[in-house]
Order: sequence, then structure tokens, then C-alpha cells
Amino acid sequence: MKLGDGVEAAIHCCAVLASLDKGATMPGAALAEAHGLSPSYLLKHLNALTTAKVLESLSGPLGGYRLARAPERITLLDIVLAVEGPEPAYRCAEIRRGGPDPLPASAYVKPCGINVAMLKAEKAYRAALAEVRLSDIVDDFLEEADPRSIARSCAFVERRQRMQKSISKQG
Repeated sequence: MKLGDGVEAAIHCCAVLASLDKGATMPGAALAEAHGLSPSYLLKHLNALTTAKVLESLSGPLGGYRLARAPERITLLDIVLAVEGPEPAYRCAEIRRGGPDPLPASAYVKPCGINVAMLKAEKAYRAALAEVRLSDIVDDFLEEADPRSIARSCAFVERRQRMQKSISKQG
């Protein structure tokens, strides 16, 4: 099974957004720059994450993206499904019924054993992704990454995040 490159980009972008100051956003162009990606390519994935309510998108001069919920409440499965869609990676086309001299449907009352095995693997794969939270990924990075990588990432976020202005009501 091969996931699209957008999954890697989406997970990395979510990890960067997890490190924003409270109320801050980061423009999509900055997220693309941080990972050496085309902004138009990344925008498709950021929009998918926004539609899936993993991210929020704010418009305006201080707009950009931020997580829609706490990193502890976002799993890798949430991100993968947002980018790849909910369909299983393996889709049985019932080719066992093809070829010369096809048999009637009554010969295939039991589910295809290959499809059963592949769907079982898909279920296990999704369960494993559902156990890993975005906060786990960020915490592991902060604990295990080379300090230069951490410093580079933190400096980039500090430079490129946009702080939202508080609007207070006056009576």
C-alpha cells in the first residue's frame, strides 16, 4: 500500500501548526515554504484538512491556518482520512468472476478470501493510526530530534506565525 505524498505534507503541516502560539495562524504559503512544497499543491491538502475539521482557515490580513482542535484530539488517522478519503486502500473488483467460462453468481456465495484478508489488514492499519495523536508526534520530535532541527523549526514558526488581534467590546 502506498499513501500519497500529500499525507506526509499534511502530517508535517499539522505538526507545525501544533506549535503555534494560542490564537495564532500561519499562512499556507509559509507552510509550503517550510517544507519546500508548491503552495498550490499544498493548498489542496490544507483545504481537505479544513473540510475534515482538522484545521481552521481564517481569512484576512492576519489569516491563515491553525488546528481546529487540540493536538491531543487529532490522530494520524484523522489526517490520513482527510487527505486520502474514507475508502479502503484495497477495493476488490471481484476479478475472480471474470475470465473464460464465467460461473453464475451462485458459485460465489462466500466473500472473496483475498478481500477479507485485505480488509482485515486495513482495519489493523487504521486502528494503529487511530492510536497515535498529533501531540505524540510533536512530543517525540521535541524529545528526540537534533537540537538544531528543533531550533530551526521553532525559529521558523516564530517568524511566520500571525497573531490574531483581540477584539474587545466596549459598552
